[in-house]
Amino acid sequence: MPSEQTAMPMLSPFGPLMEYIVDAAQRNMLFWDVMRQRGNQYREHLAKTVPHVLDYEPKLVIDGRTLPRPVNYGLVRIVPPAGVAIDPLRRPFVIIDPRAGHGPGIGGFKAESEIGVAFKAGHPCYFVGFLPDPMPGQTLGDIAQAEAVFLEKVIALHPDAEGKPCVIGNCQAGWAVMMLAAIRPELFGPIIIAGSPLSYWAGVRGKNPMRYSGGLLGGSWWTAFTSDLGHGNFDGAWLVQNFENHNPANTLWAKQYKLYSKIDTEAPRYLGFERWWGGHVNLNAEEIQSIVDELFIGNNLAAGKIQTSDGTAIDLRNICSPIVVFCSKGDNITPPQQALGWILDLFENVDEIRSYGQTIVYAIHETVGHLGIFVSGGVAKKEHEQFSSNIDLIDTLPPGLYEAVFEAKTQDTANPDLVTGDWVMRCEARTLDDIRALGGNDAADERRFATAARASEINLALYRTFAQPVVRALVSAPLAEWTARMHPLRFQYEFFSNVNPMMAPVAAMAKEVARHRRPAAADNPFIAWQENISRQIVAGLDAWRDASEALAERTFLTVYGLPALQAAVGIDPASTRPFRKAARNLLHHELLRNRVAELRSRIPLGALREAVIRGPLYAGMTRAAIDERGFEAVRRIRQIHGDLSLSAFKALVREQFNMLLIDQEAALASLPSMLPPDAETQRAAFGLIKQVLAARGEMSAQDRDRLNEVGRLFGVDEDGSASRIPFRQTRKEPRAQAS
Repeated sequence: MPSEQTAMPMLSPFGPLMEYIVDAAQRNMLFWDVMRQRGNQYREHLAKTVPHVLDYEPKLVIDGRTLPRPVNYGLVRIVPPAGVAIDPLRRPFVIIDPRAGHGPGIGGFKAESEIGVAFKAGHPCYFVGFLPDPMPGQTLGDIAQAEAVFLEKVIALHPDAEGKPCVIGNCQAGWAVMMLAAIRPELFGPIIIAGSPLSYWAGVRGKNPMRYSGGLLGGSWWTAFTSDLGHGNFDGAWLVQNFENHNPANTLWAKQYKLYSKIDTEAPRYLGFERWWGGHVNLNAEEIQSIVDELFIGNNLAAGKIQTSDGTAIDLRNICSPIVVFCSKGDNITPPQQALGWILDLFENVDEIRSYGQTIVYAIHETVGHLGIFVSGGVAKKEHEQFSSNIDLIDTLPPGLYEAVFEAKTQDTANPDLVTGDWVMRCEARTLDDIRALGGNDAADERRFATAARASEINLALYRTFAQPVVRALVSAPLAEWTARMHPLRFQYEFFSNVNPMMAPVAAMAKEVARHRRPAAADNPFIAWQENISRQIVAGLDAWRDASEALAERTFLTVYGLPALQAAVGIDPASTRPFRKAARNLLHHELLRNRVAELRSRIPLGALREAVIRGPLYAGMTRAAIDERGFEAVRRIRQIHGDLSLSAFKALVREQFNMLLIDQEAALASLPSMLPPDAETQRAAFGLIKQVLAARGEMSAQDRDRLNEVGRLFGVDEDGSASRIPFRQTRKEPRAQAS
């Protein structure tokens, strides 16, 4: 009998086929073993008291179940890994994960994460997570109060920090953070909201079909019905399934195929993600009903039409902290229009944003999907790392609207020592027209969504009156528990775990296969054939999705565009007014007039410190952009020579900037009177201004003209007599002394 080595040449015409058959059979067995591991992992994860997927050690600080109004949330301190140095004077970061069907921890899922980059920048880190089941009777208001207690605790633990905590809200947690910041603005430093829908109606036709879901289901009565089937609990698995339904190619094929095709290397990554994806959590009926009615279908947040339990209207214009909005064009769950549309609902122009003292910075990724916004390692190493390392720059920006632009640091980058990381962040001034250019609804679309919201209210009232009592009478707690266990998403994990006797031999067979693994060569023609078949399947499923979404969009636009239906629910079919535009605040305008008069009277006041801040603000105004290198130069100068805390420096920058906006001519004319008579000090001060403006590289002709104008006011000639002589104060700030 010929040996295997001598037999192969005899079969050489069929060699690639036999090689592929062996490889495919082995991959098939290893694939089902990973499915078995996934099922067992699912059961082990849910058996934990506090299941999470954090890659860091958490230490409990406050258990929300012990608060006067108990909630299933908790505050933990993240223990820095070995080798990570934390600066106790840096502001703490607080990461809040979304409770949108999945469990907590995705913000610290791996080293390259929101927590990881905050640690890299030297910030203390805290995390707000939650248990799988809500406390009986807890409301969104209770959760907001608990999170306020958490922030108060973090602030108390860091009394010497240079600023209030930076709070990151991912997805659903983003709008929750914004609501709390509007009620308790004094608790917040900069706010970063990632992939958060604040203007749910917004979008463009043909791209954002999820916003039609509420109307196509007839409104939120389905939410109430689902909660009744859960005996007062809403199963988060339904939210996860809703995500999956919007990408059938990935759900039904691509995710599993990637594991199958790369079975020798892909299993750890796949199992790690599935541990979070399968960790379903619940909401109670009141929580989910409020979310759907007020936010998703009602779209009431930006319009200021949501009230707290004591009747206080939630107005996002009350937020005092800088707001960073991170979104992506590749996100079909929260497209840029939904992430940024609230700005158009609240403000008429950038001047109005400034009048409220708000700073809004947005960044739009070109391709990453919804989960990648807060999961992708590449995003963490670029956008989130830049936000973390430049959070003080963001906190000090003058009020206005900016877009964060990132450029790779290269050998040609000017002053690379002033750049942290591999990217240079620049905040470029924008107007509301830049937001409008992303696309959005016209008046007819707004009427359609307003009609869907009214129809939802009617259908919900009908359900509660005629059907809800019957459903609640028929659904018992055991039946609700059985229904949850049999949910398709849960059942697939259970079925392929060791609970199923049919999976018992899989582990041993897979172990044997691994010992004799013979993967096919990369150039095997049948591997190429397999890849081609996979691409065709994905293309077919994508075509099915596109056709389904197009049909859903046409149905929504047709049904809710009917003038008869609009009139029947109280919407004027001829109306062109915006339905969710925030009302003007007359008190604010009166306070603004008083504030302008006060600032105008103080323009001539001040000394050298005010002049050194007013000068570069004026000289750099035409740039319409603020570079991190300029701020880093300011920070270093402030550390060595200054006596201002970061918060005081921020207030001074904003005050001087506002004075230039109110009366630029008077602000410039006052500069000489603010300077000391000592010419040497004047030259040294102007040297600092020049040093800051030159930090980003070569200055434009316009920059030089304005800088020379400031120089003349400082008594410095155009011939370069301004020096880099250090301008020293008598006192160093605590941070410099600690260093």
